[in-house]
Amino acid sequence: MPEIQLGAHTVRSHGVKVARTHMHDWIILLLLVVIEGILNVIEPFHRFVGEDMMTDLRYPLKDNTVPFWAVPVIAIIIPFCVILVYYFIRRDVYDLHHAILGLLFSVLITGVITDAIKDAVGRPRPDFFWRCFPDGIGKFHNVTQNVICTGSKSVIKEGHKSFPSGHTSWSFAGLGFLALYLSGKIRVFDRRGHVAKLCIVFLPLLIAALVGISRVDDYWHHWQDVFAGGLLGLTVSSFCYLQFFPPPYHVDGWGPHAYFQMLAESQNGRPNGQQSELEDVYVDSQNGRELSRANTNDSGPILDGMDGVRRY
Repeated sequence: MPEIQLGAHTVRSHGVKVARTHMHDWIILLLLVVIEGILNVIEPFHRFVGEDMMTDLRYPLKDNTVPFWAVPVIAIIIPFCVILVYYFIRRDVYDLHHAILGLLFSVLITGVITDAIKDAVGRPRPDFFWRCFPDGIGKFHNVTQNVICTGSKSVIKEGHKSFPSGHTSWSFAGLGFLALYLSGKIRVFDRRGHVAKLCIVFLPLLIAALVGISRVDDYWHHWQDVFAGGLLGLTVSSFCYLQFFPPPYHVDGWGPHAYFQMLAESQNGRPNGQQSELEDVYVDSQNGRELSRANTNDSGPILDGMDGVRRY
């Protein structure tokens, strides 16, 4: 079997095949989009808000520092551009496909969970008073003391969606996935002590954190909403990343699981003694330990069991 070369698995040559293999995943993604749309249409739970509770809900009604349309740009478009740049460098359709699939799953699963909790909890936003009473005159039920809102229904509806923060959860889902992706690609945990690599990884997380802080500054969310949203986004992004890639600290953390599986299957038909493009194993004369050195990328334990690998 001919030796596997970098750039041999591109979108043009293997893109359709890889996409068909994960056709059910793409169908589930479309289902998540539909569910997300439904959750945004239905009416959230209207929690009891008494007159004495309005003390903490009288913050001014402000515009968004980070508008709603910018959230998909931050959570999806920016990570997608980074993934696309890496594809043009390495020409690996497995990495491109699985990174995009993992990113979309991370954001959409987070979005569905976030909006489902929003609708179920119905926590009022810090600016709820002005959403409910735009004229500044409070009106309450004479028996239950619950609010009788006089404002716009759509504004009031949005006022019952404070917990958790959607801006924050989406940002941490997308940029958290990007941080993990970059960790593997630049080998942050290679034990060489290059702290500059950590700065690159922390940058997406910093952007996501600033998005969350803006939600508190705009009085659209309580700090607990932002904290819960960030934790939710990071948790889901971690699960989605590990579904397609090894942990960033793993020696094979630079590539997706599917790439190594394809490589292992390809090795089954290789002549004995023929070396793969990823392995160049040598013995360190200083300590006698067997080390693995990649010509273009690091190799790892997943490749050790392949047939046809020459050790010397």
